[in-house]
Amino acid sequence: MIKNMQDSIGIPACFSSAEKLSEEHGGAVTRSGQSVYMSVYRTKVADHCRLITITWCKNLLLHGLSVSVEGPEGESQYNCKVELKPWYFWRKQGSKRFIIDGTKAVDVFWDLKGAKFNGETEPISEYYVAVVCDEEVVLLLGDLKKEAYRRTGCRPALIDPILVSKKEHIFGKKRFSTRAKFHEKGRWHEISIECKSRGRSFSNGDSGVQPEMEIRIDGHLVIHVKHLQWKFRGNESIRLSKMRVEVYWDAHDWLFSPGLKHALFIFKPVLSSTSSLPSCSSPLSSVSSPLSAQTMSSESVEGFSVSGSSEFCLFLYAWKVE
Repeated sequence: MIKNMQDSIGIPACFSSAEKLSEEHGGAVTRSGQSVYMSVYRTKVADHCRLITITWCKNLLLHGLSVSVEGPEGESQYNCKVELKPWYFWRKQGSKRFIIDGTKAVDVFWDLKGAKFNGETEPISEYYVAVVCDEEVVLLLGDLKKEAYRRTGCRPALIDPILVSKKEHIFGKKRFSTRAKFHEKGRWHEISIECKSRGRSFSNGDSGVQPEMEIRIDGHLVIHVKHLQWKFRGNESIRLSKMRVEVYWDAHDWLFSPGLKHALFIFKPVLSSTSSLPSCSSPLSSVSSPLSAQTMSSESVEGFSVSGSSEFCLFLYAWKVE
């Protein structure tokens, strides 16, 4: 079931339309060796509620920024792509216009001249990216908000955008690390996932090595999966401050598929201060029942419900490099 969810959220290529991402294996990500970080927001654009996807890509040569606005009824998308090559200084600030629904103009403004990445795929400060429609700033990212409003000459939108999902591709040999927020106004958390081997090999060719997996948040061990070869799919509930977080994983391809393969981890916060869960509860499901049908509904996959309430999900694609 988790595979179906993974396939339903294909990530657009960032640097060229010819380099399309295969739904099965994340083609452009692995071919170019690039990290990808996507944020999906739901807001009102041109009189309709739509999804806006902000994609940051990074490889050895450049950073890429892609802004996509959902078309009518979730069909086609309108895109603005920027390549931040070291020798293209003028591309680090600019704007681009495209027409949606045949009539409405959408403008994307960006200023990345002084953006600080600190080794990350997404900038952490000194930048802005603004999406404007009908003289309103419908989405504004970055800390240079005053500069963005001054540059666009437009007012803030009356409806605040809702962050519905983040999707990130990360690479490693045994340990995978990232920083994430579980809601827009929350603090940053350090997430690390480590695949270990416990045991020893015997001279007769038999192996006593057993793969294990540890998930830590802010340095604290929250999930420890022993005998990963049997429990390569599953989920557990953890407590983080006053928030409950459902953690799902599918590490099948790590263990049983040759070549460069990824595991998928999903972190789904449940904003409830009344939960009495311990720091790390027993597994809610096993390999025979990896994820419930309710959790895997198309509405929760996209990170929001029909009513528009936030049901944020963090998707981590962990690519294991030998």
